[in-house]
Amino acid sequence: MKIQERTGAGGGRSSVPAQPMAGERLPAPPRERKPALAALAVLLILVGALGATMLVLRAGDRIEVIKVTAPIPAGGSVTKANTSSVMVAADDGIDYIPWEQLTGLMKLKAVNAIPAGVVPVGQMFTGETGLGAGQAIVGLSLKEGQYPNGLKPGDLVAVYRVSSTGSGSSSTGSSDSSSSGAGTSLLVDKAKVSDVKNPDGDVISSTNLPVTLTVDSTKAADLAQAAAAGQVALVLIPSS
Repeated sequence: MKIQERTGAGGGRSSVPAQPMAGERLPAPPRERKPALAALAVLLILVGALGATMLVLRAGDRIEVIKVTAPIPAGGSVTKANTSSVMVAADDGIDYIPWEQLTGLMKLKAVNAIPAGVVPVGQMFTGETGLGAGQAIVGLSLKEGQYPNGLKPGDLVAVYRVSSTGSGSSSTGSSDSSSSGAGTSLLVDKAKVSDVKNPDGDVISSTNLPVTLTVDSTKAADLAQAAAAGQVALVLIPSS
């Protein structure tokens, strides 16, 4: 009797495992964690944030330096008139000239011509005069008609002695074989314009134009004498 009851009691049960009810999901297998990739991602984020911070700080680290506002010829110097201050990002690899050193820089000479708009560096200047052996610098003050328009530093010119009274007053040029006409004689066949206060040649008719020439030292005395008498005229010649 007991055996039959037990058999009967289990007769209604099935040996097949119960199926999940409709709508239920099977349990997902646990995901494999990769701590190394997570750490790398965090490290990249930190490096990017640090780089951005350094760029911002670097952009804010600015210094006041000298900027050239008007052309400076080779052998010329900076002045308060041809310079101004400008703020630039500090860079240890560039030899900027601090604005507070302007007075000391005025004592030096430009190695080569420096155009306007350039922020110069220390290598552009030297303590030497820049004159070669046998050369001299002569300053002129010229009226309109004594120089070509648009004269600028670096130009080559021929220098003539001119006289408004004709050949009778040009005693120094009467026997000169290079004389090109009555009262006119060639003083310097090739002189270099070292400096022009107004390179555009746009001056008031009553104002003389200051021009500085680099010439052979043997011609300097005659040129200075003619310039003092107002008898100098410049003619632009090809540079080649």
